[in-house]
Amino acid sequence: MMKFVKNYMESIDGVAIYPIFSLLIFFVFFVILFWWVFTAKKDYINKLSQFPLDNNDKTDLTS
Repeated sequence: MMKFVKNYMESIDGVAIYPIFSLLIFFVFFVILFWWVFTAKKDYINKLSQFPLDNNDKTDLTS
């Protein structure tokens, strides 16, 4: 089965770009995630951390 997949993948032109593209998407996603974590306001993070424990029916996180 692996021999078939390997031979099939080798026959596709430009197949080497897919792992590079996947790594780029992965890297960009986590860079954006880290940027958001470090620039998020502390009040907003505290609201989000208390949200599962809050018994109120309040769903507005912006106020």
